[in-house]
Amino acid sequence: MGPGQGRPGSVGRGVIAFVAVSVVAGIWLTTAAAQDVAVQRRSKGGVPGTTPLNTALSQAYVNNPQLNAQRAATRAVDENVAIALGGYRPRVTGTTSYTHSYLESLTRAAPNNICNPPGSRNCGDVGATTYSITATQTLFNGFQTGNRTRQAEAQVFAARETLRSTEQSVLLNAATAYMNLLRDTALLDLQRNNVTVLEATLRQTRDRFNVGEVTRTDVAQAESRLAAGRSSLLTAESNYITSKAVYRQVIGVEPGRLVTAMGVDRFSPRTLAAALARARTEHPSITTAMYNVDVASYQVKIAEGALYPTATLQGAATRTQGSTNSLATAQSFGAAVTAQVTVPLYQGGGEYATIRQAKETFGQRRLDLDTARDQVQQTVTQAWGQLEAAKAQIESTQAQVAAAEIALNGVSEEARVGQRTTLDVLNAQQDLVNARASLVTAQRDRVVASYTVLAAVGSLSPQVLGLGVSNYDPMTHYQQVRDKWIGVRTPDGR
Repeated sequence: MGPGQGRPGSVGRGVIAFVAVSVVAGIWLTTAAAQDVAVQRRSKGGVPGTTPLNTALSQAYVNNPQLNAQRAATRAVDENVAIALGGYRPRVTGTTSYTHSYLESLTRAAPNNICNPPGSRNCGDVGATTYSITATQTLFNGFQTGNRTRQAEAQVFAARETLRSTEQSVLLNAATAYMNLLRDTALLDLQRNNVTVLEATLRQTRDRFNVGEVTRTDVAQAESRLAAGRSSLLTAESNYITSKAVYRQVIGVEPGRLVTAMGVDRFSPRTLAAALARARTEHPSITTAMYNVDVASYQVKIAEGALYPTATLQGAATRTQGSTNSLATAQSFGAAVTAQVTVPLYQGGGEYATIRQAKETFGQRRLDLDTARDQVQQTVTQAWGQLEAAKAQIESTQAQVAAAEIALNGVSEEARVGQRTTLDVLNAQQDLVNARASLVTAQRDRVVASYTVLAAVGSLSPQVLGLGVSNYDPMTHYQQVRDKWIGVRTPDGR
């Protein structure tokens, strides 16, 4: 019997086993849509012991430290409005002081007055305690307070858009981490099954070699393919561990049993033109740049306000116990009201340089807005192309898998009658493994690309996705601190 011939069914049984375990590893691909719909129709928590994608996104929305840090930064910016509004309010200060001094005085008698003693001498230690309170109210400062308030409000709006951008980034990273782990889990199972089949193929090849049906070359080929399969398995295990660590970092909890997920095309525009139109109005990068333009324009007005006169009204009251000037004074009280107008004439030219600087910054922010629009347009176009390519990739890889299965069955049948060698069967097995790995990757790319498009148009948010999580509302903290006159405790009690 020739080297390419074997007993009927020996190679065929190995091929059948390989096809069976490969199909099991790829089930999650062929039933992805049906499983995802079933999961979404169940409770929001999903099937017990499983973690649907929406649940993972909700966990990231609550637990991600980057997102929580940006929320804290937004709350800090809210205080700029309260700081600016302080310019409308009076400033009141209280002062107390104590002064100790020594006084000595000598009184002379009137000239040519022989009836009076020649004079008298007074001396002693004296102390004076002073209590004063001063209130200052700015009446006019070149509209600087009003412009600072409007600038601070623009900064708040910009911070909220930055927070929305961070939310999109975190949710996209969470979806990517979820799908990466799901992909690497499937690839790990596929490589394990491949090693199992290659081990069985090697045993069969050795048995056939022992009875003289094949040569040592066939055994070496099976051993080489098994070593390569084990190397691929180790790589898959490493990728799985890495993806699991990234999942924990982004989402904040250890992963449970992941389930298949669908894309979010239903939330995205239907055409590229509609996607670009939505992105121009909704993307947080553009809206943030627009508010930054407002911030810069108000800074120009604030700088120009330094050239205007300043009017202030000041009231002061002072009470002094004792005196440092007179031994006879026991107590004194005084009060005064002062109106003051200050007209800047020339301060070395610094205020003019500040105005010119603010105008240049304003021009820069307008150019930044144009840059943001161009960047968003490029991002939307790129994401749209990646999504279309991912859809086409799935169709081609599905056809590749189907063809590889047919080819493996055909090669195995031909090997039974001696028309194919062991190497042909091993090559056909590897082709099927590669095709299924490509299909797993294409499925992952398809879902991630749909989330990328939704983020590119500025619509990746818990409200759009319907995560069912309590949404963070930055307006709540803003209203709590905007008109707060006193107090150092934050609204959350810190």
